Amino acid sequence: MGAAVDRLLPPHATDASIYTDVQGLSRLKALGRRDEDAALAEVARQFEAIFIQMMLASMREASMGDELFDSDEAGMYRDLFDKQISLNMASGRGIERLYTHQAEAIEAVHAGQDVVVVTPTASGKTLCYALPALQAIAEDPAARALFLFPTKALGQDQVTEFGELAASAGLSMITSTYDGDTPAPIRSAIRAAGQVVVTNPDMLHSAILPHHTKWFQLFEQLQVIVIDELHTYRGVFGGHVANVLRRLLRICAHYGSRPVIVCCSATIGNPAELAGILTGRPMRLVDRNGAPAGERHVLLVDPPVAEPASGARASAETLAQRWAVPFLRAGRQTIVFGRSRVAVEILLTGLRESMRESYGPRSRVRGYRGGYLPTERRSIERGLRDGEILGVVSTNALELGVDIGRLDAAILAGYAGSVAATWQRFG
Repeated sequence: MGAAVDRLLPPHATDASIYTDVQGLSRLKALGRRDEDAALAEVARQFEAIFIQMMLASMREASMGDELFDSDEAGMYRDLFDKQISLNMASGRGIERLYTHQAEAIEAVHAGQDVVVVTPTASGKTLCYALPALQAIAEDPAARALFLFPTKALGQDQVTEFGELAASAGLSMITSTYDGDTPAPIRSAIRAAGQVVVTNPDMLHSAILPHHTKWFQLFEQLQVIVIDELHTYRGVFGGHVANVLRRLLRICAHYGSRPVIVCCSATIGNPAELAGILTGRPMRLVDRNGAPAGERHVLLVDPPVAEPASGARASAETLAQRWAVPFLRAGRQTIVFGRSRVAVEILLTGLRESMRESYGPRSRVRGYRGGYLPTERRSIERGLRDGEILGVVSTNALELGVDIGRLDAAILAGYAGSVAATWQRFG
């Protein structure tokens, strides 16, 4: 076995450097698949375990330095907000200054310019539209804002986030979700008094725009329109959304309002062009990220060949489960993405069985997919944010920018279908 390991070492490697050499690890696993010697395959599995332990160790080092990290790209608060809001945000949320992209986007909104913000995941894009909406409603309680998100999960998450932000700013606002899960009695109250209405393009198309006379309070006083996860509106679906947005802006003009549009996305190459096509307006691009970012490891693992004659490989779900278990046992919040509902249930069952002994209750690993009741989905999202849930196995329902806490590891059981979706799942 020792000779087998020696011939896998890169020319520049020492005995220790092989553990940090990803190329060497890949070469080792490739030879383990071709060589009939079972000992070599066992060495590959051992090196895989060592690599996972190294990643866990690097996570511990990174978490120790988090509080000391300060970005040189941070911009100070300017005269953008009411003084009381600024003071309350500093004391309630610890937000004493803005990152440069936040300050640039907020200044553009205050100047009446439509803007598209494209910065990495978890860079604070929410503040780029939430703070201007807070300021507008603080100045005029009759003002309204409309937030469009592509999924119910993301909409519910943003209602919670915006409510907490408003409370921290010392403001009392009526923020409500208007989607298929909203009970009928509550819908009339939202139409009459909702200051911030959170919905999706489907509901906007079928339940709001056709009944605009019932929504006249919204359209007369609408000041901010937010379009989040811009990259999802492409292809035929994007063409339909573009027409829905044109109907929306035409109705706003009919009622005498001209709202500012704020678009956000984390994974797109031509944001200004796409936003301009969707809205029919020229957009100001904000893409200079000023937020800090921690170290990230991206590892591509190829399942071993199970049948050499046909070239068939082992299941990606099995490999994903094997990689997820060490992170969960180490207490690291982990998300595993499956490509179907069936794959999610299989992964969930396997992970719960692996965690059943002395690693906490089974409920600490949950599934998340379409078909769950709204109360179940909200409970899972809340558990992830609070740290009560250690791991979650999900379809693409959690792919978009839902705030689900400080996840340490994301494991994809198979290709997500596009480069944008892959990076979105990486977070």
